[in-house]
Amino acid sequence: MGRVNTALQELRGAQKSAKGVSLYSRFVNRPAGRYLAAGSYALGLTPNQVTLVSAAFSFAAVAAAALCAPSWGLGIAVWAALAVGFAFDSADGQLARLRGGGSAAGEWLDHVVDAAKLTALHSCVLIAFYRFPEEYGTTAEAWLLVPLGFQFASVVTFFGGLLTEKLKPKPAPGSPAAAPSTLRAVALLPVDYGVFCLVFLLLGGGKLFAWTYAGLGAVAGLFLLAFLAKWFRELSAVPR
Repeated sequence: MGRVNTALQELRGAQKSAKGVSLYSRFVNRPAGRYLAAGSYALGLTPNQVTLVSAAFSFAAVAAAALCAPSWGLGIAVWAALAVGFAFDSADGQLARLRGGGSAAGEWLDHVVDAAKLTALHSCVLIAFYRFPEEYGTTAEAWLLVPLGFQFASVVTFFGGLLTEKLKPKPAPGSPAAAPSTLRAVALLPVDYGVFCLVFLLLGGGKLFAWTYAGLGAVAGLFLLAFLAKWFRELSAVPR
């Protein structure tokens, strides 16, 4: 326990900026990831191993949602596995900082797993809508376009945000970090991955899940348009 407590104290002072982070990630996922990172450090795990643990939880949830008939129990299990996987996704980076910094290979693995997880999650909904159309009320073939559209918005947002951060000039060393905006943190909740995972608690509701998922997909599409305009404007101001 002493090693865990020491790790927790060090992690509290080595958190990333909360700028551009939703309330869920800031107050739920990152703190949970901090405890998981401290426990992983005490067990001697590497950041890459923690990334693979995150992937195991996430893809187990994906497989269950795609292959099992919808029920309230399934929804709780899928959400719990996704939430734990997301917390471990935060823990790998925190563990890397605790160990003195990550590696290029570790960052690559983290992003590849994130992209695969995001793609698979919407694919599993597509499969579920196809396999259990009566339960979800998705007998009309047009419903199969919903997860495809949601997947498109999510993947482009993920890639666009990642590329924007790589292309934007880094702040000068020693410059003060911008204060996080509470309004922005609240506004980002609808497109936070952790908040999105909550929709799977409604799997037992069948049609309720389908319509809530579709609503979140529409919101994701609107946010994508706003993000693209913002990112293009910011990068247009960067000198070549």
